[in-house]
Amino acid sequence: MGARNIILIGFMGSGKSTVGIKLSWKLRMPVEDTDKLIERRAGKSIGEIFAKEGEESFRAMETELLKEISERNYERILSVGGGTPVNPVNRQLLRRCGTVVYLKLKPETVYARIKGDTTRPLLQCETPLEKIRSLMEEREAAYTECADIIIDVDKLTMEGVVQSVIAHLKMKKMTKRENCRMKLLVINGPNLNFLGIREKNIYGAQDYQFLLDMLAGKGRETESEICVFQSNHEGAIIDRIQEAYFDGTQGIVINPGAYTHYSYAIRDALASITVPKVEVHISDITKREEFRRISVTAPVCDKQIYGQGLEGYLQAIDFILGKK
Repeated sequence: MGARNIILIGFMGSGKSTVGIKLSWKLRMPVEDTDKLIERRAGKSIGEIFAKEGEESFRAMETELLKEISERNYERILSVGGGTPVNPVNRQLLRRCGTVVYLKLKPETVYARIKGDTTRPLLQCETPLEKIRSLMEEREAAYTECADIIIDVDKLTMEGVVQSVIAHLKMKKMTKRENCRMKLLVINGPNLNFLGIREKNIYGAQDYQFLLDMLAGKGRETESEICVFQSNHEGAIIDRIQEAYFDGTQGIVINPGAYTHYSYAIRDALASITVPKVEVHISDITKREEFRRISVTAPVCDKQIYGQGLEGYLQAIDFILGKK
């Protein structure tokens, strides 16, 4: 559910909180710091939790919070505590939460940044630099394992880190689009759900479920994601076409039914979507009643297929896939 979040991980002093805030402004996304969320819930600071309840209790709070975040359906930038990825359960949860960005740096850089910070409970010792080296060695494998993106930040300004994160996110998004399955939408208009019932001599004896099964098989065959929508209502069809503009649909096959002949509203909705579009009719509309020979929607589609029975849907899908 939370897969659109951007998760910043890394050792203390890597700049996660500052980078998160700057990214929030650049990407127009809310930002949250899991340590601060835990402090607010517990009503005490991280140092107080460590001192009074122990590190184990704090780590349990981290895991519980990540579970909640992974189930939320929204976009956030999340900065998590340096020790969060150490727990294998947390690493799985972090990956479920979204894209994990590891801000990597050297022990000496960490020490230079936080040597005067007395709020870090794990560094309250006589040899903090050695403690930093030891902890970073212990955590490196965990950080690397759950990271989708790794950025070396030692020689970068905070602005440079932000720009690097944005560039990596854009590249990852482009790569994902290139590798993802083709997403197609099949829209059936009024009375198509009555296949196998209405005028079998014209539309055939196969029912609507047969069509759905056939399209599902085509999806498996072509490794495409084929979504099917049917409605007897003009407004619902328009709403679904508009939704396709936002949901990543890459091609539309539509059988508008009787709306073919007079729905300028559906025509305008189709014209708004620039993906390949094919109008399909089961029967040969050129040999039927005069009014059926007119299509106000075909001019805004890339192709019209008619008279091929249910096979016309498969031909339409092949046409769209051929334009990929």
